[in-house]
Amino acid sequence: MAEAGYKIRNTEGIHFITFAVVEWVDVFTRREYKDMLVESLTFCQEKKGLILYAWCIMSNHVHFMASAREHNLSDILRDFKKYTSTKVTSAIIKNPQESRKDWMIDIFKKAGKENSRNTVYQFWRQDNHPIECFSYDFTKQKLNYIHNNPVAAGIVFNPEDYLYSSATDYAGRKGFLKVDLLF
Repeated sequence: MAEAGYKIRNTEGIHFITFAVVEWVDVFTRREYKDMLVESLTFCQEKKGLILYAWCIMSNHVHFMASAREHNLSDILRDFKKYTSTKVTSAIIKNPQESRKDWMIDIFKKAGKENSRNTVYQFWRQDNHPIECFSYDFTKQKLNYIHNNPVAAGIVFNPEDYLYSSATDYAGRKGFLKVDLLF
């Protein structure tokens, strides 16, 4: 991607990608916001040719190992981020249960004002830093990193117990998203 100087050069390769909410705001502590990401990823898989090999949604960031069939992976990620930023921000604004609403929206507005490419809000940070999975060892290391993120954060004891991750699929069960297993 062109953002922050990083670009996907091998459009057919598998890439490790991480992106975060601006100011690392813990938006995805609520299930409904995580579900919006899952729904959007499903759409990208079904309509845009996104291939997921691994994924994990944490409280303030997302990890993927992905490639693309029909479209450019950079374009898919751009569209995913644009759509989910609007959808999640709108859901936060409309959610009467969201006690952190004003605080989060103020952060998104401030970030939006500081970025000439936004009209009002900026939800996602612009740096994705995609890294091509160039070897078996590197790919395995990133796969383990993604799946162990919820363990390192103290959310679960075992990676496969975290619902918003492909670790479930790698443990032989069916997760929320279609995953093409690497190993």
